Formats: sequence, C-alpha cells, structure tokens
Amino acid sequence: MSKRKTWEKLLSAERPGAGKTPGSPERTAFQQDYDRIVFTSAFRRLKDKTQVFPLSKSDYVRTRLTHSLEASCVGRSLGAVVGREIIARHGLQQVESGDFGAIVAAACLAHDIGNPPFGHAGEDAIREWFRNSGLLDRHPFSPAQRADFERYEGNAQGFRIVTRLQSPANPGLQLTSAVLATFTKYPRPSTLDVELNGKSGKKFGFFQHDAESFSTVAASTGLVERIPGMAWRRHPLAFLVEVADDTCYLIVDLEDAAKLGFVPYRDAECLLGELAGSSVSGGRLERLHDPKERLEYLRAKAIGRLLESAAAVFLENEATILDGQFDDDLLNQSPVAVPLQAVLKLAKETIYTARPALEIETAGFEVLGALLELFTNTVETASGFGRVTTRERMLLRLLPSQFLGYGGQPDPDPYVRLLQIADFVAGMTDSYAVDLYRKLKGFDLPA
Repeated sequence: MSKRKTWEKLLSAERPGAGKTPGSPERTAFQQDYDRIVFTSAFRRLKDKTQVFPLSKSDYVRTRLTHSLEASCVGRSLGAVVGREIIARHGLQQVESGDFGAIVAAACLAHDIGNPPFGHAGEDAIREWFRNSGLLDRHPFSPAQRADFERYEGNAQGFRIVTRLQSPANPGLQLTSAVLATFTKYPRPSTLDVELNGKSGKKFGFFQHDAESFSTVAASTGLVERIPGMAWRRHPLAFLVEVADDTCYLIVDLEDAAKLGFVPYRDAECLLGELAGSSVSGGRLERLHDPKERLEYLRAKAIGRLLESAAAVFLENEATILDGQFDDDLLNQSPVAVPLQAVLKLAKETIYTARPALEIETAGFEVLGALLELFTNTVETASGFGRVTTRERMLLRLLPSQFLGYGGQPDPDPYVRLLQIADFVAGMTDSYAVDLYRKLKGFDLPA
C-alpha cells in the first residue's frame, strides 16, 4: 500500500457503530470529536483530579483538566505542523493540516480522562487492593481478566469511558476511529503470552471487556498488527500525543513547583533556559524582573523548541513510524533529550516526592482501598456470596444504576461486576472520594 493510501486510512472518520457521519468545512468530524469530549461529565471531573499536587489550596497550580486543555493546544499545533508536510509529501486529497491538528488535539484532550483519584498513586492503590483482597481467587477468571485488575491502567479506563461508559445507550461518544486510535498510546491488552518491547508495549490500552471495540478501531485505521488480533503498533499520531503530554507535564510541573516553593525559581529558570536554547533572544528576558513572568516566558520558548524538535524527528522517521519499526519517544531522539532528562531527574527527586503530595497520595491508598472493599463486598454478597446485611442494602442503593446490571442488581458476570465497581471508584474526583470515604466510615456525617 502506498504511503498516501496508508495515511488516508489512518485518518479514518468512520465512527465505530455509527458509520461515517459527515462533517462540514466549518466543523469537521474531528472537531466534533473534540466538542463531544469537552461536554462530557468525565472531562469536567478532571477539574478535581490530581495533576501533581493533590487537593491543592492554590488556584495557580494545574489540575488534570487544565493540563489536558494545555496538552490539547500543544497537540493541535504539533499535529498541524506535521500534517502540512505529510500532505505535501504524499499529495493527500480532501484533507488539511488542520485535520491532523484536530485529531491530535482531541486525543490529547481525552488522554487523562480515565485517571482515577490521586493520579498515578490512585492506579497503584487500585492494583494493590485487587492483588491483596483475595477476591480474584473466588472466581474462575481467565489470566487476561485477572490481569485487568491486578495491572489496572488508567489508559484502558479512558478507552472504556469514551467508547462505552459515557452515553452508554449509544454506546459511548462514538468518536472517529482516527481519534480513538491516536488516543490509544498502548494498543495491547493487559497480558500476552510474550512480552513486548518498545515504548508502546510498556502499559496496556484496553480491558478484555473492550478488546473487540479496539479491534474494530484498529481495522478501520489499518494499524500494523504486532500479534494478530491482539496487539498492534501505534497509530503514528499517537507519538505526537505523547510529546504534547510529556512537554506539558514536565515543563508545566516545573513551573508549578517553583510557584509553590518546592524548586527555587533560579533552578527552574536555568533548566527552562537550557530547553529553550537559542530561541531566547532579543533581550526580552533581561527586561523581565518578576520571577513568575520570567518563568512564563521561558516556558513558552521551551515548549516551542520541543515541538519543533519533535516534528523534525517525526518527519525524519516517517517511513519507520508507518511500518511500525519506530517505537521510541520522539523527544529522546532530538537535541533536547539531554536538558529534558535534567528536568525529569529534578522532578523525580524533588517535585513528585514533595511531602504534601506524598502525604495525600498515601492517604489515597486508604481511601480508595476502603471504597473498593465496601462496594465490592456489597455486590458480591448481593450476588449470592453470603447474607445481605441492612448496611449492604443501603450501600447498594448508593451505587448509581449505571454501575449495576439490569434491574438495579449486580451483573451476574463476576468480571463485569467487579469492573463496574472499578468504573465507579475510578470515576470519582479526589474531593468526592475523600468525602464519601469520611461519610461511609462515620468520620463526617452529612449536614
């Protein structure tokens, strides 16, 4: 297949389950996808989900919501730059550079939509609870089903949200195949007979319950198969989503940490200056005296240089990206790799281990573990594993109907039943999880 035909398939506007719904020059199918994500409750809840500093009292630092919006802006610019060159190289018809930008922007907007409360610590808390609860030994789960819980992954939860949980009657948001494939940075299930190398094999992107949905997306966009019917190579534009995410969280987390006093302004300024390189010119920096303004200026310059570098690496490696041979971070192959590693080193040593963050994330293990225990015990008992107590009947009423089977009772399939409880807990905001935990434990009664 020619590269032109490959790209035309990769940019599929087919909506799984709904066919191809026409857009318009003023509002393309991919722009519609962006809007659909913006108006979801799952996206709105990101306003109270941890980026780095949980439950921060400062109105300056980012949440998952603001991070996702910033990443989408960066992704739109990066996608458009790459798209302009791809169109020129291969003579793509009826596609514009803005389509590339819109696909990447929509995928970036949704990239954290599946994150549980308390960020990555929340993922660890859910995994640890399922590994240690003994609950998985009660049912004859397949190794793949069991791994879905023991290796629980927010990326897979995100795919589940946009294809199933939001607007379940549809089901899902019915996003285009191009956006769904670009969103999925790890196009593989939770367990395979062989371990996969490369960046895209490190995590997984869909649960067993949603494997068929992703297989449809992969076929629609022509993703390169890695293990027939089970694992695929990334959609090329997923590499750009990763760049936008990494650029925003590393550079912006550094800015937030300086604002909160975890990193000296001078250190942050030096690191951003190294990333910005020669793009800082004309003496404007010398005319800025407020530390916050200096950081904001350097942050913008650093982001611009990272995007320029990533686009160059992508275009240089287009052929190997298309055939699935390239499977690394674009920024690792760029001139900014060394200064970026210095930022990452500081972040790991200082920012992500800041005492306030660790204290709340550690408490998150208690909160999420307790909520999982209360509600899984309730649905298991209601499914025939013991006598239902008065308290469990009350807890069952507190469980929203969308997380139960038909008739307001737990789903008869134990795998689906437990997955729905994980859906419920993972969908909570940080504040709601803490508030519900305190109420159900009797620490804080409703007014």
